[in-house]
Amino acid sequence: MKITNETKIGVLTVVGITILILGYSYLRGNDVFSSSNRFYAIYKSVEGLTVSKPVLVNGFPIGKVSKMQLQPDGRTIVEFKIEHQYNVPVNTLAKLESTDLLGSKAIVFELGTSKEYAEDKDTLRADVQGSLAESLQPVQKKAEQLIAKMDSTLASVNKILNPNFQKNVDRSFMSIANSLQTLEGTTKKIDRIVGSQSGHIDGIMTNAQAVSANLKVSSGHLNTITGNFATVSNDLANSRIKETLENANKTVADLQATINKINNGTGSLSLLINDNKMYNNLNDASANLNQLFLDIKAHPSRYVHFSVFGKKD
Repeated sequence: MKITNETKIGVLTVVGITILILGYSYLRGNDVFSSSNRFYAIYKSVEGLTVSKPVLVNGFPIGKVSKMQLQPDGRTIVEFKIEHQYNVPVNTLAKLESTDLLGSKAIVFELGTSKEYAEDKDTLRADVQGSLAESLQPVQKKAEQLIAKMDSTLASVNKILNPNFQKNVDRSFMSIANSLQTLEGTTKKIDRIVGSQSGHIDGIMTNAQAVSANLKVSSGHLNTITGNFATVSNDLANSRIKETLENANKTVADLQATINKINNGTGSLSLLINDNKMYNNLNDASANLNQLFLDIKAHPSRYVHFSVFGKKD
């Protein structure tokens, strides 16, 4: 049987279309010739992620991203196809991570510790991590700040290292050298003075030693005086000073009460001091007594009679 050219062309066309479909499916992440489990995860942002990106576990690929579908709320459902020989725990975390500095991303599975495994078409937990470029932004900012500080430092150094500054530095070193020479000369002068006055210094030290010995001897006398003061203090403490002071206070209080009574007109003494009648009576009595004495002096016969023979008047 002879095969016509039309048949050959038809068969080649079918084979080509089949290969094209299979290749397109493979590029989209669909493995036609192998069985796999499909899992899903929902992300708020899938920037940098495309279909056919790998699904990794500790850097090892176990599947691919097979489909992405945008939802009305703005989130995206991502479908993974994982080879059937790999078991995925139900608490596995599907993280969207960067794989390079250009922003390309892949799905990284952090396998959970659950003994129960996810089944086909289950939805896994999702997480999105920042890109490597975002992670390096703080380092980049610090590097820029450091470079700016280095630029300012170098500019300051350039300003310092000018001819005028070098002249000033040389002048400063010369001044320091002159100061050291002056200090050395002063030290030599002090040495000469000390050498010439060594005798006086020895005398001063001898006198100081004698004064120290006298102080040592006097310390015994000071101890005796201190003991005497302590004895006097003990005697005063043991004496009945408190009782004496209390009696004195009581006497003063009684005297104050007596004075208050006199001032208030209570008692004979108060009347004698404060009553004018008593003063007038005493004054009148004194005047009468004075007149009586005058009358007795002028006429003694009125009051005193002498009779030698006992005659009576």
